[in-house]
Amino acid sequence: MKTVVAELKDKGIVTRAWLGVQVQPVTAGIAESIGVKNAAGALVDEAKPDTPAAKAGIRAGDVITAVNGNAIKDSRALAREISTMVPGSSVNLDILRNGQSKVITVTLATMPNEPQKQAKAGEPEGGLVRDVPQLGASVAPSSDVAGAGNNGVVITAIDPEGPAAEHGLQSGDVILETGGKSVGTAADLRNALSEAKSGGKHDVLMRVKTAENTRFIAMPIG
Repeated sequence: MKTVVAELKDKGIVTRAWLGVQVQPVTAGIAESIGVKNAAGALVDEAKPDTPAAKAGIRAGDVITAVNGNAIKDSRALAREISTMVPGSSVNLDILRNGQSKVITVTLATMPNEPQKQAKAGEPEGGLVRDVPQLGASVAPSSDVAGAGNNGVVITAIDPEGPAAEHGLQSGDVILETGGKSVGTAADLRNALSEAKSGGKHDVLMRVKTAENTRFIAMPIG
């Protein structure tokens, strides 16, 4: 396989390979919340539309554990592995999805020049705002908030001493999923939190879209 070093010698420039995923390390809290034993791998926060990862079927919640058989310790290790490859090459990704192992082949593309940016959500436009005391936050349906899109619930107010604030959430962030379920109202969010607690979980995995990115957060409950 042609390497970045060889390409630099040939062309004097480097065109980096691109997978098209946003990932984060699997922490102990995340590992517990998704039911895996080892806190290792790269958790996919989002596979951008029309990217190599999305086209191959990679989706949010997948944990990438190896690239071409090389174990992936965390998100940085994944970036290092992909950076050694060139656009057009195919890689086999070992992933965990809902507790099941599988291998997905992805054809890498060229890294885009300009990253996409997301607009930060505005204020509610007359939509009902509801409290979620388990998080120390109030939320509104995203469809009622300018710039927030149509999915999830937007944090419209937050207790600076509450669990949500302690884990880096802030007003304008959009909670897309909780406990593996899509949420569209405060009732959905409260129910998902209650189900996780009644199921004996200490943490619940939340997928959150901020002004900068989309990521997973293991939120303590109880």
